[in-house]
Amino acid sequence: MARTPNGTITSVATVLATAKTISAITNAAEAVASSTAHGYSVGDVLLIYSGWSRLSFRAARVKTVTTDSFTLEGIDTSNTELFTLGSGAGSARKATTMVDLDRTMNHSSSSSSGDAKTMKVKFIESDVEIVLNAGFNAVQRTFDMDADIIGTPAYTALKMLSDTNADTVVRRRAKTGAVSLIPAKVSFNEEETLTEGQAVTVKGTFNAQNISTRYAA
Repeated sequence: MARTPNGTITSVATVLATAKTISAITNAAEAVASSTAHGYSVGDVLLIYSGWSRLSFRAARVKTVTTDSFTLEGIDTSNTELFTLGSGAGSARKATTMVDLDRTMNHSSSSSSGDAKTMKVKFIESDVEIVLNAGFNAVQRTFDMDADIIGTPAYTALKMLSDTNADTVVRRRAKTGAVSLIPAKVSFNEEETLTEGQAVTVKGTFNAQNISTRYAA
């Protein structure tokens, strides 16, 4: 069923724990990572680093755990053409502290965020151009924030992440329970925007470092 964005809570990870080694990742509809005494729990949000470029720097939730392994919810590595057998080892970092952003508005993505990139090619022996797929555009999200909440956890988190250029995971939680996760860098512009008749705001930008991982309600 369709939904509106009203009530959506956006959060950022301000602390990523020390990396835990992943010795192997299975090729499966939901990948299972081997990691000795990892200590993760169901529902934890992880930033994954992997020998598989398509998986490296993806964010995912932990679906199930054993003492020495955990399942990455919604991460399909079953295609061995894309995920070479035996090459998925790497590490994981848990988002240990998530800060909810409040008093934000006008959330949007740039007009081409995540769109497919294409290129046109015409071979000399043909009169017809063809279009080739050439990957996807980077995702960039912007939003406005009430300028007068200086010193709050949300404002402080954005400023810190912007000043340090630290890696973060951005989480969106809809009222329905749907969740999306995306790794990003934060740019936080504290210059006030003044428009008569409207709230004074500052602007935040999430510069995504990979694609979103989405979970249904």
